[in-house]
Amino acid sequence: MNKAKAARRYYRSIIISVVALAALVWVAVDQFDIAREEILELFVASLLALLLVVAGAGAAAFLWIFLRKIFRRDNN
Repeated sequence: MNKAKAARRYYRSIIISVVALAALVWVAVDQFDIAREEILELFVASLLALLLVVAGAGAAAFLWIFLRKIFRRDNN
């Protein structure tokens, strides 16, 4: 029962977050006259920054695992 309740809260949080983000974009375009092209440009830049962070985290994890295997005390 607790698992189902936790899952509902999780999905509810995701839905509320997506709706809030959509409202933010709508207000930026409608109220502040920000061009849709500029919103798209900012979105693409955000995706590229996210990919850069993910790639950096992947490289750090790979390096960490590689160094752990190299410097392991028991050579198994």
